[in-house]
Amino acid sequence: MTHAEMLNAYPKDLGHIDEDKLAACIEACFECAQACTACADACLSEDMVAELTKCIRTNLDCADICETTGKTLSRHTGYDANITRAFLEACAAACKACGDECGRHADMHEHCRICADACRRCEQACRDLLASLG
Repeated sequence: MTHAEMLNAYPKDLGHIDEDKLAACIEACFECAQACTACADACLSEDMVAELTKCIRTNLDCADICETTGKTLSRHTGYDANITRAFLEACAAACKACGDECGRHADMHEHCRICADACRRCEQACRDLLASLG
């Protein structure tokens, strides 16, 4: 199952939303949530865990926001563009913060590099969808 398949199966018209950007954003949100959760866990296993406290916190916050945004974008009945914009803006901000934080550790920890990349993709997907909303 892809997110695009579920969007295509929706029984009503989705309106003026770019379905490709919507599907890409939903996918990026869930991918980022998984990467952030895994990165936080990997940080907890590092010998220098005390130095990764901010990274762990940022990972967990980003994972929660991305998961919630992905779920919210997956619901279309009773759609409210203002709420969607707020979620996308919050998600993009969380992804930027997490991508920046993980980027500081990327040379030392591969899991942080992977997570930073996922955060940057999700931030861009959120911004692309926001721009398409007008």
